[in-house]
Amino acid sequence: MGKRLWVERNKDGSWDAFSDDGAHLKFGKGKGVFTPGDLMKIALAGCAALSSQFAIEHTLGEGKGARIVVDGTYDADNDAYINFNEQVVVDATDANLSDEDADKLKERITRHIDKGCTVKHTYVQETPVRMDVTIRR
Repeated sequence: MGKRLWVERNKDGSWDAFSDDGAHLKFGKGKGVFTPGDLMKIALAGCAALSSQFAIEHTLGEGKGARIVVDGTYDADNDAYINFNEQVVVDATDANLSDEDADKLKERITRHIDKGCTVKHTYVQETPVRMDVTIRR
């Protein structure tokens, strides 16, 4: 089992997500908050960022990273995303990489993300979700 997460509704209609270890995030519908669909895309981008970090820092130096943009195609009839498009952009302009070194870095980043991104692994397979509803009285 991973860490325990839960959400609670706020009086203004937004929601707060919490974890046992103190993480906190506000979400909901409307301006200025992430929707659950946004959080799915953020999870994919964040996973790619963390998975690629070692390869990028090893080549470009500590503190360097990628900008990762995730888009998705939403199917309103089925109320589901049917695909995600992930763009990983690494600013290596200061590194003076040769074409060969840039290609090697691209391959390493791809390998690291393909190997280490749990979110991507989960999204590319059918993932059953079991749900229990409890009414306390």
